[in-house]
Amino acid sequence: MRASVGDRVIIHGRVVGAAGRAGEVLEVRGDEANPLLVVRYDDGHEAILSPGSDCEIRHES
Repeated sequence: MRASVGDRVIIHGRVVGAAGRAGEVLEVRGDEANPLLVVRYDDGHEAILSPGSDCEIRHES
């Protein structure tokens, strides 16, 4: 999963009815095998994310 600064990250809820989260990639850390993304979520919270199977990257064009 490759992400670039400015891409959108969508985290899907892990259980039925759980709310998802969305945000913008601010920085890409780590390497291609183990990427770490600095994300600012739409609620203003910033965190380091290790993307998993519940994560979707939407490339901004």
